[in-house]
Amino acid sequence: MTTAEYEGDHTEVGTGATINGPVIGKVEHHHGPVPIATASLPPAPTGFTGRDADLDRLLPVLAPEAPDTEIAVVICAVSGLGGIGKTALALYAAHRADADGWFPGGMVFVDLRGYDPDPVTADQAVLALLDVFGVRGTELPQTAAGQYALYRTRLAQQAERMLLVLDNVSDPAQVAPLLPGTHRHRVLVTSRARLVDLDARLVDLDPLTPDAAVGLITRALHISDDRDDRPAREPEALCELAALCGHIPLALQMVAAMLRRRRYRSIASLSDEIRAAADPDDALRIRAVLDVTYDRLPAEAARLLRLLALAPTAEVDSDAIAAIADLPADQTLTLLELLTTTRVVTPVPTSEPGSMRWRLHDVVRAYAAGLAEVSGEAEAARGRVLGFYYRWADAADDHLRWLPGSPVPALFVGRVEALEWLDAERANLVAAAQWADDDRHAPTAIDLALALSREYLYWRRYFDDQTTVCRCAQRAAARTGDQPREATAWNNLGASLREAGHVAEAIDAHTRARDLFQATGDRNREAVAWNNLGASLREAGRAAEAIDAHTRARDLHQATGDRNNEATAWNHLGVSLREVGRVAESIDAHTRSRDLHRATGNRNHEASAWHGLGASLRYAGRAAEAIAAYRTALELYGEFDNWYDTGNALHNLAIAHQATGDPTAARTAYLQAADAYTRANAPSEAAAARSRAQQ
Repeated sequence: MTTAEYEGDHTEVGTGATINGPVIGKVEHHHGPVPIATASLPPAPTGFTGRDADLDRLLPVLAPEAPDTEIAVVICAVSGLGGIGKTALALYAAHRADADGWFPGGMVFVDLRGYDPDPVTADQAVLALLDVFGVRGTELPQTAAGQYALYRTRLAQQAERMLLVLDNVSDPAQVAPLLPGTHRHRVLVTSRARLVDLDARLVDLDPLTPDAAVGLITRALHISDDRDDRPAREPEALCELAALCGHIPLALQMVAAMLRRRRYRSIASLSDEIRAAADPDDALRIRAVLDVTYDRLPAEAARLLRLLALAPTAEVDSDAIAAIADLPADQTLTLLELLTTTRVVTPVPTSEPGSMRWRLHDVVRAYAAGLAEVSGEAEAARGRVLGFYYRWADAADDHLRWLPGSPVPALFVGRVEALEWLDAERANLVAAAQWADDDRHAPTAIDLALALSREYLYWRRYFDDQTTVCRCAQRAAARTGDQPREATAWNNLGASLREAGHVAEAIDAHTRARDLFQATGDRNREAVAWNNLGASLREAGRAAEAIDAHTRARDLHQATGDRNNEATAWNHLGVSLREVGRVAESIDAHTRSRDLHRATGNRNHEASAWHGLGASLRYAGRAAEAIAAYRTALELYGEFDNWYDTGNALHNLAIAHQATGDPTAARTAYLQAADAYTRANAPSEAAAARSRAQQ
């Protein structure tokens, strides 16, 4: 059960875990996961051709030598039909600009999933972009307006030119708030719609010219086999095949892949098949190509394509695909490799050796998902992949909460590997957790949401995602009459809201959790809710009520024999007692917390108790003892690579050294705090600590 432990002091920084970062208001709508913005581009497209005229319109907007007074826009919006090559053009231009050194400040890529059922909102995208700048968690402003302002400030402070590539946009509202406030930086946007509401250079992509379309197929065949003379022998059939594809790159790439596989068959034979499959109402001509591609797949590969389209997002790793298909890993990989030869699936290399992710173009994904629904396989497949994500997320959560001396949880080697997997799969995990809105998948999806919100989304401070999954789990549990899980969802939601600064909502959420736990007779979890309610009341300036809530939590935990959570309640009580000036009682509470955590072997929480004890000792004027307490906390935090809390403890240690008149030791501690904050990806705290070191 998630509980927040921190010092709550305006002079010293907090003692322990705070939960993630701010929530943008009260989120009642349904949306997908926060996107992942990357400070690097996806690979440049292979076989790119036929877009010279479009590049001639696009590149002058990006070029550094273009005077801002002559080109008043910073945006180039590439629009066109699905499959026409918008992202390929944007990436080709961006990589060319990168090779020429046009953007020394770097490039950022974000997929806004504009044509998914739940597109990324601008409010979500700005969180991802700020994350690239190293801003997250407690450093984030608590309102959307503040986040946009900080984002624009960071862009303005970036002296070297940057390029933002905002891919797959469906509405100008997704990107309008994200545009830089300076002409120094540039933005590339791709969309199926013509974004006339943006002050942008509009590059509308048409199908390729007949010659360019023929050239694309010819080049693809010659890359595979330079002796393939079919284009020269069958020029008319090749032109007809290109026309049957509508001269659209996605379809052209797929027919080229088919021709490579049928090396000793004529081009005309493929044209005949596509002409026979064509639908007069298929204006894009892609469906006929997809039909022929699909019909020629082996049955197992066709099934895998259908099921792959049912994954929570368009990009999935091999293990999840094996789960959704209910196939062994090696067989799944063989089928995926076959699908890549058809160009319906794109491999996406990862930084981990031997690891691979796989992506479906959204046109292909929509086509295959329709086939899966008709086949009757969809619900069982979704259930399998949801079960897979829950099992692995639950195991990863076990690693995050593992204590020395306990059995090592399964599936991952350790905490680092668990976090890496969670980071890579966050978008799929959050999207899958929202399947709780479907009663057929609600029980497992609720469990997945609670597994994500117990620790991971706290560790990484992804507040928007945490709020989304908690609210979804709460609604589903209430709808299905599952009071225990509804109470847990309210409790985890309240913790997130509290740390984000939405204290009134947090108090309401924890009160609901407490009442539900009382109704179900779960006294131990009721106590946890009381404890979290007390923390929210303290944040609201209602310290006397907070003391009462923490006291109730402590007494209930004592009655149920839960010594670990009793220790946590003592620690919170110590913070609230210090808030009202009852320092001697606060010292006693933190000491009791320390002793209980030591007895239960919870060394991470023991560190928090030592940290809180150090604060109360300093308030009592016992600086030397406070220094010793902080040092003990640091030793314990070090066992867990807990860099954020290590930074907090070092910061507070520096304050204690100042109180003893030792500026040299204080400066050293501040610099060490800055290093710890840097490792915790908390640059604002790091900068503040370095500034204190120079005073």
